[in-house]
Amino acid sequence: MGAGGRMSNDPFDGKKILERVPVDPPFSLSDLKKAIPAHCFKRSVIRSSYYVVHDLIVAFVFYFLANTYIPFLPAPLAYLAWPVYWFCQASILTGLWVIGHECGHHAFSEYQWIDDTVGFILHSALMTPYFSWKYSHRNHHANTNSLDNDEVYIPKRKSKVRWYSKLLNNPPGRVFTLVFRFTLGFPLYLLTNISGKKYGRFANHFDPMSPIFTERERIQVLLSDLGLLAVFYAIKIAVTTKGAAWVACIYGVPVVGVHVFFVIITYLHHTHLSLPHYDSSEWNWIRGALSTIDRDFGFLNRVFHDVTHTHVLHHLISYIPHYHAKEARDAIIPVLGEYYKIDRTPIFKAMWREAKECIYIEPDEDNKHTGVFWYHKM
Repeated sequence: MGAGGRMSNDPFDGKKILERVPVDPPFSLSDLKKAIPAHCFKRSVIRSSYYVVHDLIVAFVFYFLANTYIPFLPAPLAYLAWPVYWFCQASILTGLWVIGHECGHHAFSEYQWIDDTVGFILHSALMTPYFSWKYSHRNHHANTNSLDNDEVYIPKRKSKVRWYSKLLNNPPGRVFTLVFRFTLGFPLYLLTNISGKKYGRFANHFDPMSPIFTERERIQVLLSDLGLLAVFYAIKIAVTTKGAAWVACIYGVPVVGVHVFFVIITYLHHTHLSLPHYDSSEWNWIRGALSTIDRDFGFLNRVFHDVTHTHVLHHLISYIPHYHAKEARDAIIPVLGEYYKIDRTPIFKAMWREAKECIYIEPDEDNKHTGVFWYHKM
């Protein structure tokens, strides 16, 4: 994954990509909106639905091929064919997950009830509590890179680094850390709020009374739980009729793959040596929204509906639909100037670099911005 062979005159290539972004933007959100063509803000239920139908058809084709042919392949070929299916199916299902995420931002259509209906069905089918995650994700957008109020990806101060982080600060330890983060990170976040905002008591995404949610949101959190229970019931029926191995191979592994892709994408969007974090003395909304970075996933950019390389735009204006996102991003880049970054480092190389270099955060000594924190390695 990731782009290779780019032209060397690309201003976003090379060592400059690791240089820190400025922290005092001279433009406003209004300036950015004015730079974007008006049609980019228009949401079409027909066009959005096309992408849902397209991805569902592709997912069905992958399922049909796997279910029809792989079980009859000789063992060596089957062992190779299943991982190919898992990768392909997880990729296209991640695209559907992205559309569900778009529904949560009211970017699917002009009608909130359509957005919530589509998002609820898609995310429930992919083992994500739609409304619960929608509300916590909204809090993340409202408080991006705030050390006090962000909802997820809150890095540790040097004094808070645990003993096991030092123990794992070596190549085998980094491999373990990356595998753990990408496979278990999302379910643990939903279940225990790991890496999330610290509340006064235990918080998760399934408890309607969790401190993550407001009073008016609790009934929809319960609805999210019921959606997942319906999916679990369908899985139980499938296991009874087709067997656990069939369900795991056809459905289970691809859904885990969706969660892995999601964590890789968001981890790389929010973890980079060039990005600041802020305490309450320095944070404001536009500073936080600008403290993300776009990534290049190569051919998967299109499969993932461009969420990978339009993330900076998404944090600034989250209700622009994905099919207008690249045009809107390109329109604001001249306004953003040095405040915009896209890192085209190949994805596996980038994951390794961030796991090695971005261990804890500290402010610079003798700097007037004492509430601005930057990543450091051990």
